Amino acid sequence: MKTGTLTRLGITAVVIVAMTGCGQKSESDPSETAGAMERTGTAMDTAAEKTAEAAKKAATATKDAAGAVVEKTGEVLENAGSTAEEAGADMQE
Repeated sequence: MKTGTLTRLGITAVVIVAMTGCGQKSESDPSETAGAMERTGTAMDTAAEKTAEAAKKAATATKDAAGAVVEKTGEVLENAGSTAEEAGADMQE
């Protein structure tokens, strides 16, 4: 990949991690006395988990869509084969 593309992907990943993980309270959040680095680490872990879940959902959707395309392509080829077979039979008559 080109450097510009890699840079954009890196910036996008950082923005997604920051948007999904910042400012949300959960059971795994550190106490109020925890240091800034610990809070940042927890936020990044949470964001990484959410990003991984979103990636899994996207992969599943892509797999389903690819399966549908393959199935539809098979139907089209089958119909084309039947049509060619009929045309060949008509030509022999």
